[in-house]
Amino acid sequence: MLDLKFIVNNPDAVKAGAAKKHIPCDVDEILSLDAERRELVGKVDEARSRSKAAGKTIAQATPEERPALVEAQAQEKATLKAMEARQKEVVEALDAKLLLVPNVPAEAVPEGATDEDNVEIKRWGEPRGFGFTPRSHSELGEAHNWIDAVRGARLSGSRNYVLLGDMSLLEHAVMRFAFDSMVARGFTPLSVPTLVRSETMVGTGYFPGGEDQAYRCDDRDDLCLVGTAEVPVTALYQDEILDGADLPLKFVAQSSCYRREAGTYGKDTKGLYRVHQFQKVEQVVVDRADEAQSLEHHQAILGNSEAVLQALELPYRVVNVCGGDLGQPQVQKFDIETWMPSRESYGETHSASRFHDFQARRLGLRYRDAEGKVHHCHTLNNTVAASTRMLIALVENHQNEDGTVSVPAPLRPYLGGRELLGQPLS
Repeated sequence: MLDLKFIVNNPDAVKAGAAKKHIPCDVDEILSLDAERRELVGKVDEARSRSKAAGKTIAQATPEERPALVEAQAQEKATLKAMEARQKEVVEALDAKLLLVPNVPAEAVPEGATDEDNVEIKRWGEPRGFGFTPRSHSELGEAHNWIDAVRGARLSGSRNYVLLGDMSLLEHAVMRFAFDSMVARGFTPLSVPTLVRSETMVGTGYFPGGEDQAYRCDDRDDLCLVGTAEVPVTALYQDEILDGADLPLKFVAQSSCYRREAGTYGKDTKGLYRVHQFQKVEQVVVDRADEAQSLEHHQAILGNSEAVLQALELPYRVVNVCGGDLGQPQVQKFDIETWMPSRESYGETHSASRFHDFQARRLGLRYRDAEGKVHHCHTLNNTVAASTRMLIALVENHQNEDGTVSVPAPLRPYLGGRELLGQPLS
């Protein structure tokens, strides 16, 4: 969430940011509620002082004076109670409105309404020329009995699957390689819950607004399944004050991820591209409130993911996400899209985001600097590897004419030294 003082002092910037993101935002209503809140604070304080003074006057009054004074005090208390009730209503309404205000995007964020307006800024590797008709990951999965969508759907409904044999081994290999790569770069490994309270989803910016994408348990538990380890990792120190000398904190976590994929009816129904459950390795950075340092972290976490893709010899491009495709919390986001032969295009595999103090304000995530002042932290995150889309890219880009799949060198130690997956297809 944005600092209320920032909104009050920079309403035009907030309006412009919301317009760039194509997110409705009633800044004028927020200003009106804040003005009423501040006015009520003064009136309530004055009414409380008058009530307290009236009590002393009544205690010192004569029996003849007391009834009139008691009646006047009762009216004063009724007025105070009404003002306190209105004050509570205003504060609750203001808090609800503030949760809907989007972060102000960076100037470098391009204009645009959808992902078609994202701007390519970098490309690595060239799509492979096969010299034969390549198979899709679905075709390879069915031919080798590596993917069972029928039984997956029987178990859990549409957009679910079972990985068998070499495909399951490959999933574990790429996840472990991604995880180990981040540990080698100095990130602290974590194992975190994938069930979190609703307040944690609010704190990280997924609620309100993203409820239709999340799987929620019953109201008794007030728990949600996460769509990314970003949520529990970023919220790890919620409502705490960290020592600025201990920052930055760099974490990596692998988790199961769950997404409803609401609003995608009829899109990518075959294969592993758009599914409800997958594995993901996520990197998260928590640091001091320094915009220049945050930008450096952003480039670094983007580079970490690029290094994984380059090691696996997967062609990709990086796009600067436009305002209309940018979420509510982000200042800026870079997506990595990896080449997928069956789609004859690049498919999104990574999203690198920086938030400044937007998430930290909602989470109460703060630090104390060397002078003893308390500030809200800056947060960032990026995918290192998401299992299903990485599997698409790996098996399709590294397939051979006979239907086997070559294993990139970095993954071979995780597969017992194997260089090929599958048997030649007739």
